Amino acid sequence: MPGSQDVSREDLLALIAELRSVNVALQTRVAEQDARVVEQDARIAAQEARIAAQDARIAQLERALSRNSGNSSMPPSSDDLPGRRTPPRRDGKGGQRGKRPGAPGSGLAWRVPDEAVAHRPEGVCGCGADLGDAADAGVARSHQVHEIPLTTAKVVQHDLHAVVCGCGRRHVAARPGDVADAPVSYGPSLRALVVYLLVFQHLPVERCARLVADVTGATPSTGFVHGLLSTAAAAVGDVVALVRTLVTAAFVVGFDETTLRVGPAGMKRYVLSASTDRHTLYWLGGRDKTSFADFGILPAVTGIAVHDRYALYDHPDLTGKLSGHQICCAHLLRDLTDAAEANPDHHWPAQADRALRDLIRAAHAARDRGQPAVPTQVADPLIAQFRQAVRFGLSQIQRAPGPAATTKQPPGRLLLECLRDRQDDVLRFVTDTRIPPTNNRSERDLRPLKTQQKISGRLTSETTTRHRLTLRSYISTAAKHGTDAMTALRDALTGNPWSPPHATV
Repeated sequence: MPGSQDVSREDLLALIAELRSVNVALQTRVAEQDARVVEQDARIAAQEARIAAQDARIAQLERALSRNSGNSSMPPSSDDLPGRRTPPRRDGKGGQRGKRPGAPGSGLAWRVPDEAVAHRPEGVCGCGADLGDAADAGVARSHQVHEIPLTTAKVVQHDLHAVVCGCGRRHVAARPGDVADAPVSYGPSLRALVVYLLVFQHLPVERCARLVADVTGATPSTGFVHGLLSTAAAAVGDVVALVRTLVTAAFVVGFDETTLRVGPAGMKRYVLSASTDRHTLYWLGGRDKTSFADFGILPAVTGIAVHDRYALYDHPDLTGKLSGHQICCAHLLRDLTDAAEANPDHHWPAQADRALRDLIRAAHAARDRGQPAVPTQVADPLIAQFRQAVRFGLSQIQRAPGPAATTKQPPGRLLLECLRDRQDDVLRFVTDTRIPPTNNRSERDLRPLKTQQKISGRLTSETTTRHRLTLRSYISTAAKHGTDAMTALRDALTGNPWSPPHATV
């Protein structure tokens, strides 16, 4: 063919070989790229898994930091810790300092004086006459001052005289009951003051001894001060045993617990409490079934137990005699606040919170009017709103798949299941106004123990801590009956301890 150029067989073979080589190189490059893509996919998947784990960890840490006294059972003192967010204040709470609307007021009232001191004008009148010779025109105005006298310990010597009868027999006067059988001793008022400062005002032993010395001039040793705890606890032991009996017989008993650092190593223990409106009882142990059983109150109570959602308060071995439960609504309201913060796009927490608070207010109003229960026309619409909120929440927060006992559930899910499954225990206060809707009374009874720990730090002796709790049980119960701590302690140390009325449960 004209103009064509013959291609040799060798050239074709070389071209084919070259194309094959290029194809192999391309296939190798494609394989390398595929391997690189697989490696990148694996790296991306690992990064996504790590990011997801970090996101979960961050959410967990943010949730932990968001916990405060307004959305959990943490004490208000923890709100001041670094990184904590102070809970928002609700209307009618917090705000300006001072007396709350409706709270009873107090102030210095004019009274019949114990002493009157006359003050008369002195000096010279403008006319030059001495005012000491002027006619008395009566009292122009008066000012009353409430003052205490400077206290100084005085030594009273009790001389026990002897007499000899005409028959020859010798008789010695009996030692007064409030005088110790020792040549020199401290009197019951000073000893009561020491115990009061240790147990009621939470002073450490050395500071207590120093305060007594500064105020009274007496100089008790720290050993004497510390030893009074066991002496006073023994003096009130029978009264506290009676308090235990009265608590178990009460119609409503509130239960709570708090941590306390005890022992040389500062081991964390728990103080368990059982409270009524007239009695208080404390016990040092743990937050376990054995301690609850050793405390002995919960298994013996036949009335209503008011408590939070801690599982042991529902254990069948501990609560078999109870006639019912009232789950603390203050804890539930904090849990609803937490659920609202964890699910900001959900409306059910606010609705449940609003309905529950309205029911609590209605119960207080019914109790003030002497009604045995919240009227049905008031309670029924609020209970319907509460149930509706719970049902809607259950539809929005689904249970996480997996074994119920081990699978962590989304925030709010377990709360909703409790509100659904235990509605009678949540709203029992609506049907009987003798039952308080919250366990605030028990929390208030436990609060002084946290004050003790903050002032004195850990308590070095478990035995002495038990003595303190025995005395706190005695003092708190006496206070609920209108007897001040100093009087109750002095009576105990003179062998005549105050005792609650047996019929009051």
